[in-house]
Formats: sequence, C-alpha cells, structure tokens
Amino acid sequence: MSNDSFFNEQKEPSLVKARIVEKYFSAWAIAMIGDIEKRKSQGKMVDERIAYIDLFAGPGRYENGSKSTPIKVLEIAIANPKMHDRLKTVFNDANTEHTNSLQEAIHTIPGIEKLKHKPNVINDEVGDNIVNIFNKLRLIPALFFLDPWGYKGLSLKLINSVLKDWGCDCLFFFNYNRINMGLANVKVEEHMNALFGKVRADKLREELPKLNSEERESTIIEAICKSLQEMGGKYVLPFCFKSENGNRTSHHLIFVSKKFLGYKIMKEIMAKESSDQNQGVSSFEYNPATIRQPFLFELSRPLDDLGQMLLDEFAGKTITMNEIYMQHNVGRSYISKNYKTALINLEAQGKITADRPADKRPKRKGEITFADSVKVTFPPKQ
Repeated sequence: MSNDSFFNEQKEPSLVKARIVEKYFSAWAIAMIGDIEKRKSQGKMVDERIAYIDLFAGPGRYENGSKSTPIKVLEIAIANPKMHDRLKTVFNDANTEHTNSLQEAIHTIPGIEKLKHKPNVINDEVGDNIVNIFNKLRLIPALFFLDPWGYKGLSLKLINSVLKDWGCDCLFFFNYNRINMGLANVKVEEHMNALFGKVRADKLREELPKLNSEERESTIIEAICKSLQEMGGKYVLPFCFKSENGNRTSHHLIFVSKKFLGYKIMKEIMAKESSDQNQGVSSFEYNPATIRQPFLFELSRPLDDLGQMLLDEFAGKTITMNEIYMQHNVGRSYISKNYKTALINLEAQGKITADRPADKRPKRKGEITFADSVKVTFPPKQ
C-alpha cells in the first residue's frame, strides 16, 4: 500500500486512533493551562503558551472528505476560549502535496482567525536535523504526535528530544508489521538501531527467530517500552490495533510521559476506546474480531485476578484506595474503577475491612461506593 493510498479513506482503526489523540490533546491542554495559571497565581514567571506538534501531519482531509487530526485539533482549540491565545501549532510533512492540502484546509476552518498564533505548516524530512533543533530549544509544554508511514525518522533520540522539558508528552505510531520485518532486514539495520538502541536491537535479532508470532510481538513491544523507560519516559502505555480478522497485530499507538497525571488520563481514554472488556477490564486494543467472536474473549477472569493480586501485594497493610491505585496500576491494564470494583467485591466477601468516612452524597438504593479516601485493611498473609 502506498503512503498516499492511506489517505484515500479514513477507516475505523484510523478513526479510533484519531479519537484517542483528540481526546488526550483536549484533556492535556486543559490540564496544562490550569497548571500554568496556578504557577502564575503563586507569583512564578511562566510562559503561558502551549503547543501541539505533528511531525508527520499528512493532508488536511481524506479523499472522502473526512477531517484529518490536525484539523480536528485546531477545531478543539477554536471552541475553547482558554486555548485561543495560548496554543501554538506546528504541522510538518515531507510531502509537499500534503502540506499544500493541509494549508488549504486550515484556511477554510470556521473561526480560525480566533487563534492568536497562526498554525505553522512546514515541509521537511524528519531526521537528525529535527532532533538537533529540539535538543537546543527549551520547549514550552507540548504534545507531540509522531505518525510516520513506517519507521523512517522515528528514533529514541527524536522521542527523547521532545520529552526532555516540562509538560511535554509524546504519542507515536508504531508500525508493528513493518518493524517486525525490519529487524531481520540488514538494509534497514540503521533505522532499527535508532528505534531500539543498537544493543537491544541486536538482542532482538538474536531472540526473535526462536519465537512464535505471539511471543515475537510481546518481545518487541516489551523492548520498545523498556527502551523508552530507560531514556526517561517513565510512563509508557501501548494501545494495540488488530487486523480485520483479529488474528494478527497491524500496529500500536504508544504514549510516553514523565508524569503520572498524563498516564492516568491517557489510560482512561484508551480504556474507553478499547473494543473489548472482560469483567469491566479493558483490553487496550481495537480488535474487529471481538465484535464477531465475543465468546473467545471471555475465557479469563482479570478482575478476579486483580482482587487476589491486591491481597498478596498489600497483605498486613492499611492503605487508602487512592494509594492502592497509585502504587499498583502502572504497567497494568486496570483503571481506577476496576480497583474500586475489586475492593467492593473483597469487602463483600469479608476478605478486607474498609473504614468509610461519612458520605453525604445521595445514593441509589443498594448502591455501594468506594471513595479514594477510604482506608482499606488487608489481612496478613496466611
């Protein structure tokens, strides 16, 4: 498939990916503006601007007329008065036809004149030149979206250069199929080394031939997540997209941040965009097969597993619900409501005790709640 054909029609996986980016941009921008205003109220000198930067932006619209992510991000900013004067946007693409299309589409957005900072559309190849520029700059809070048509230009150095400053998060497209093949291709060895680091890439080349397809995927995704964490991206969250028949992975959307708040927000967004839930625990993937073959995806009991994990992890401790969540959820698929449900179940089974402060909020008949501040006492290990 050619790069241009990708933009002929926006299919469902692309719509899901776009929704994740748009939802996170909106939540991230509001959180950043709130933090900036708080710092100002404390008398600190702060730059009030925030930025959205897309280095592989594509055209303004798909051929069927649907809007691309850059257009939707600008529309979100136009609709929010607090973003009007603060948001700077940079949209880059190496394809001149794409940047021309994007520029034309931007001009036709109703209310585009409300934005204090005119969107900057540039036409450049992403490589060491971009990395060097970002390394030299002290960046304002920025959300970076990297969606290359494969892996060219995507590197640990690039991601590190955009994450180094306060308030900067990154979302990038990880084309699993092409990277899986690329790791065995000496012609693209340099690209793979740039993406994983040479030591880890060499280790993958040694390990992968011995593994089946499922083991290969988990090993490759684990490797990229470890590489990102080692360079300082403490919180990493991948979202998987399956092929139409659901039997193989096409790509991942990977989120990287240095702050827990960003991780928490993105986790909630990705959980809601998942195509499947098991006992209320999201799969963190979009899989068309889960709609057609629901029985195949109901064989495990992830919420029951969580309850037992908590009994083991916090045995003999008294700790609040929020502390349990903060200490346990990173690197796992559970979100806050899953922990509350698991704790309610454990309490009902008499396996834990909960010290509940008076809750004056009206409740529906039979409703049981579990506030963040509730203290939970776990029995010691038997």
